[in-house]
Amino acid sequence: MAAGGTDMGPEGGGAGERSGGLRAALAGLTTRGRSFLAAGLAAAVCSYVLGQADLLRVGLLLAALPLVCVAVVHRTRYRVAGSRRLAPARVPAGSEARVHLRMDNVSRLPTGLLMLQDRVPYVLGPRPRFVLDRVEPGGRREVSYRVRSDLRGRYPLGPLQLRLTDPFGMCELTRAFSAYDTLTVVPRVEPLPPVRLTGEAAGYGDGRHRSLALAGEDDVIPRGYRVGDDLRRVHWRSTARYGELMVRREEQPQRAHCTVLLDTRSAAHHGSGPDSAFEWAVSGAASAAVHLLERGYAVRLLTDTGSSVPGPDGGGGFAGSTHDSAETAGLMLDTLAVVDHSDGEGLSRAYEVLGGGGEGLLVAFLGDLDEEQAAMAARMRHRTAAAVAFVLDGAAWSRGPGSGDGRELEERLRRLREAGWTALPVGPGASLAQLWRQADAQGAARADAEGPAIGGRTGSWA
Repeated sequence: MAAGGTDMGPEGGGAGERSGGLRAALAGLTTRGRSFLAAGLAAAVCSYVLGQADLLRVGLLLAALPLVCVAVVHRTRYRVAGSRRLAPARVPAGSEARVHLRMDNVSRLPTGLLMLQDRVPYVLGPRPRFVLDRVEPGGRREVSYRVRSDLRGRYPLGPLQLRLTDPFGMCELTRAFSAYDTLTVVPRVEPLPPVRLTGEAAGYGDGRHRSLALAGEDDVIPRGYRVGDDLRRVHWRSTARYGELMVRREEQPQRAHCTVLLDTRSAAHHGSGPDSAFEWAVSGAASAAVHLLERGYAVRLLTDTGSSVPGPDGGGGFAGSTHDSAETAGLMLDTLAVVDHSDGEGLSRAYEVLGGGGEGLLVAFLGDLDEEQAAMAARMRHRTAAAVAFVLDGAAWSRGPGSGDGRELEERLRRLREAGWTALPVGPGASLAQLWRQADAQGAARADAEGPAIGGRTGSWA
């Protein structure tokens, strides 16, 4: 919510700043006011040349009217406060948000006719304007308007502007509040079905390793007493030995990890706009990350540049415990709202971030791959427990379905599958939910074909 106050008067300034004076009021003359003033001066000159006294009186009347209006508007002083509220402040692309504006008259005088205007980027729609009738002392007026964008991004709203004019429309003064708000348009998130993926290492998904924590089965290793610990957990032998209260450490299941990799290389994606391949990949990454967080995974978002979200500070960048999964999802969506093409040419930085392997499931959204980058992606599989790739068919996205023979793409997919990936091509208009099921079926078929060597490596996607 943004709020602020402003003065409309002889020394009024935007957002409470005092400035202007009579010169500012004269600069506020409208086209009508300037025309009246010019006509009055012209009539006065003509009356002097022609010696017509009546024409002089007409000229003085024409010139005096806009000047009187300037003086009235200049001497008018209102103190008003305004606020803006977004509902909601974060919306998916293609959805609407409502902006609520509120104006309060905090002066002892009633206001005249006011025009309220809010500045919004053109992609959100036309600039909203409202005419407010007389506002009594201590009164308020509330109006609202809707904004909508098909493009991701962060869009500033404001500043809020008030226009004060005289009844004849001769003079108009504009004052602005200083506060801004920001509307975040995030990628569309597609609901995904819960499926079971074969090929995920034991300890991820349904199978869970156990690690030392604060709840679970007893462990013989004690730790220091903390406020709130159950006194029934006190380990008296260790307490006597260390001279302070010690409690039995406990254990709980380790969370399954997942990395969502988004290929943002400009060379790997063609076209732009809401229906482009890159926007599909961004929306797919958002859908996968949110879905896996909801299913209890610790998730991180990784791009080809090597940058990760939530970040490297703790847990290798993974986040998403039960108490912060919603916050983590919001952080990832905010990041994806402004993600853009990178100038990178390869996936080597992402390969380095993946580390030494065993970090759980890898879900990748890849653009066009040349032979070198396909080999790099194949090596990534050995640094994860399981890997699923959605590879965008650049030729089909740029020229439409059915374009090209697809042999180069099939060769890249074959290479990824030989390295252990579950790899699927993505064409224009593809449904991620359907591809999600196909990935499950492909992984199950590969596990059955490979037999017992991989049969014990099962887990749950979601």
